[in-house]
Amino acid sequence: MIIRPATLSDAQPILAILTGIAAEGAFTAISEPWPLNQQQRYLAGLSRREVVHVAEAEGAIVGYQSLDVWAPTLASMAHVGQLGTFLMPEWRGRGVAAELFKATLQFAQQSACRKFVIQVRATNTRAQTFYRRLGFMQCGRFKAQVRIGNEEDDEILMDVFVEELRRAAANKRFILRSTYHAIIWSLWPCSTFSAVRRIV
Repeated sequence: MIIRPATLSDAQPILAILTGIAAEGAFTAISEPWPLNQQQRYLAGLSRREVVHVAEAEGAIVGYQSLDVWAPTLASMAHVGQLGTFLMPEWRGRGVAAELFKATLQFAQQSACRKFVIQVRATNTRAQTFYRRLGFMQCGRFKAQVRIGNEEDDEILMDVFVEELRRAAANKRFILRSTYHAIIWSLWPCSTFSAVRRIV
């Protein structure tokens, strides 16, 4: 699988993925995706703090993740990025979203983004679970925020600070190194240890 920044030529497959998800009616608040020319303008107009990463597998784009400035008109919120993750149904639960997030997190650390925010439909518990595993926590709830046809749904607001993710990753690496060393010492033959003691 290849994770890379999107180009203008990716607008069509991105639109196809979003159109399919919108048709499912359960996983996104987007009910009417932008037409192709507007999708192309969006990709062309991304600021230096924004990015769209796509995931390629088996010769096709199977998902993408967007990072947009939370409030483009407010300089006081320029450090906050809004996340969105979109996958083809057959590629869900296969680690694609996690790989996309690794790329997005790396971009955020290099672009002075200090905080991620995500809005998830209340009925999309699978997405909420995924973001919690990444470190996001629920920080709010918009009542009846989504209305598609005659159906209404709340939106769950979740956030996490980039620095918290960096510290958690560093701690995980420390634990893995400590565990590795503990296993190595436990597997080292006692005879070898005794020989080392005699040499010393």
